[in-house]
Amino acid sequence: MKEAVMSQKGAKEKQNTYMIYDDHTIGTVQIADEVIATIAALAATENDGVACLGGGITHAKASRAGGRALARGVRIELQEKVIRVSIIIIMRFGYNIPETTKKVQEKVKNALETMTGFEVADVNVSVADVQVEKGK
Repeated sequence: MKEAVMSQKGAKEKQNTYMIYDDHTIGTVQIADEVIATIAALAATENDGVACLGGGITHAKASRAGGRALARGVRIELQEKVIRVSIIIIMRFGYNIPETTKKVQEKVKNALETMTGFEVADVNVSVADVQVEKGK
């Protein structure tokens, strides 16, 4: 379902919204695709081996920059309450890539299913770079 939604700045933007709940007595609950992407991004950056996402925003900077900035490295596709996620991450040097990316997949899947009630079919992770800590 597409709908015009007011942003924090008050300007109208087009964004996709999805019905989570409709009990016909109280009303409906909808979620924007950007919210789904932000949930995925936050879950991905909670892993020790992940320096940041493809957009360059770390978990710590997300609180200042906002969730939309953090979600730049995430693409979601939702059809029939089934989510497919693609995430681009920057790894920290010294971490095992297969182990870290598996943890990212598990954490993202769990967070999305728990918070949205939707099924997650895929969490595809691409490692775009490796970040070396300063002073090493």
